[in-house]
Amino acid sequence: MENVKVAIWGFGAMGSGMAKMLLNKKGVEIVGVCDRNKARVGKDMYEYLGVERGDRKPVIINPNIEEVLTEGCCDVILTATDSFTKAAFPRLKYCLEQKVNVISTAEEMAYPQAQNPQLAAELDRIAKENGVTILGTGINPGLIMDLLVICLTGCMTDVEHIEAKRVNSLSPFGHTVMEEQGVGLSVEEFNRRCEDGTMAGHVGFAESVQMIADAIGWKIDKFEQQMKPIVTTVDRKSPHGFAAAGDVAGVNMTGQGYVDGEVKIDMIHPQQIEPEMEGTFTGDYITIKGTPEVNMSIKPEVEGGLGTIAMCVNMIPHVINASSGLKTMIDLPVPRAIMGDMRELIER
Repeated sequence: MENVKVAIWGFGAMGSGMAKMLLNKKGVEIVGVCDRNKARVGKDMYEYLGVERGDRKPVIINPNIEEVLTEGCCDVILTATDSFTKAAFPRLKYCLEQKVNVISTAEEMAYPQAQNPQLAAELDRIAKENGVTILGTGINPGLIMDLLVICLTGCMTDVEHIEAKRVNSLSPFGHTVMEEQGVGLSVEEFNRRCEDGTMAGHVGFAESVQMIADAIGWKIDKFEQQMKPIVTTVDRKSPHGFAAAGDVAGVNMTGQGYVDGEVKIDMIHPQQIEPEMEGTFTGDYITIKGTPEVNMSIKPEVEGGLGTIAMCVNMIPHVINASSGLKTMIDLPVPRAIMGDMRELIER
């Protein structure tokens, strides 16, 4: 039985983390890596990761996706290059046209129909034309503040209000996330970017709210979100970010989904680098008012970096087995860890 063949596009914190996880799994092999970072290009993946290659073939990190990904060269490609559907679209389109299944870490791709319905429809069309599947997933959006909420409503006879709160650390994430969350900016620059619309903050509230609503049958008539800087009083340093005392260490995001003019879904998400340095402890909390009331607490948080890595890798069999087209986490079997041979999970 042939191994499941995987390619990776983007070899930063998330892409390289997925590679490390895959190298510890049975029945799967990495056949190509694309990344444009000059510090990585031309290096053997195993050497770059500090992993013994053994009798496995070298995998040279290549900046040209056309040389890495050719038609049918692998079963799935994991893309970790963007946060936004519009920015990711040309890359995703290329992958689908090579007749390769795609799993994307782009937050908006977790439920692209929420803000980009036309691009979502186009991706669905291209995927179906080429007989492959595309999924966007991660820890959040993808699980903690949407799919897990949806699962918990399954034991309720009715739902009145949903609150999802994630207090998390940004420390495991790479440079792209640091930039999106304003880590290291002055408060003035953070506020300026908020005013002119260039401050990303957490990406995915609109997607999570719409996913929840569609799953349980609510019609969202208005969505709002707010962001405020989290200012540090001490110097904070993470592997990929730095915030000096008085500058921004992260962003406090809130969002609301309205149904018939009433807030039915509340999203609360303060996230920052090294939160423990100033007494903030992480956790994931879901409160669902209704019958019966459901309260869930996970302390500390499910680590965002490892969680996203695991979600992408663990969804590989489900994506390969799925019918063609654009899928979301509410279309596929629930995620679960892969502790055995991945080949045994594939429906050949």
